[in-house]
Amino acid sequence: MEIEIYADVVCPWCWIGKRRLEQALASYDGEVTVRFRPFQLDPTPVTEPKPLIEALGTKFGGRDKAEGMAAHVTQVAKGAGIDMHFDRAVAANTFEAHRLVRFATERGRAAELVERLYRAHFQDGIDIGSTDALVELATEVGLDETEAREYLRSNLGRREVAADLSAAHQLGVSSVPTFVLAGKYAVTGAQEPETLLAALHEVAQREAAA
Repeated sequence: MEIEIYADVVCPWCWIGKRRLEQALASYDGEVTVRFRPFQLDPTPVTEPKPLIEALGTKFGGRDKAEGMAAHVTQVAKGAGIDMHFDRAVAANTFEAHRLVRFATERGRAAELVERLYRAHFQDGIDIGSTDALVELATEVGLDETEAREYLRSNLGRREVAADLSAAHQLGVSSVPTFVLAGKYAVTGAQEPETLLAALHEVAQREAAA
């Protein structure tokens, strides 16, 4: 079964959803392949790095509200074994990061890179909108530094990522994470591992019957 994960690497619920899916898969005995699909929570260009809490405050009605949201999701993340630090995070446009994930997918390193991007953003305070930062993260997961830099400096993958983003909206993906199982069945949100495991079993039974 193929599992497509529509997600953004600056989405805390997407990281939680990814971790919960991994927990579900640990108890699932069927064969699966996981493919990461791009989605942008906010495609607006980020002209200069600024603290994520400040950016969220502007978007959601003030710093206090943003800090309250961050505290809530941080607590939920702990239950999934994730330690988030919103106070370190830097707001970033993720188009280039999604291009790098595509580059990593072609080289069998997508899962490692996606996990590293989440950690970079939510734990390390790294600006994942920066080409230099992305290249360094790529090398950390075993990708070639020169190849990664040349790829990001080129136009390779731009059209494909833009097409994937457009396709996500055409498919009706409006919130993330969204998990598409076997190309037909969508599960939306950072569901608990038990819910995801039940969905996997149900889809497997349906596909077998079909």
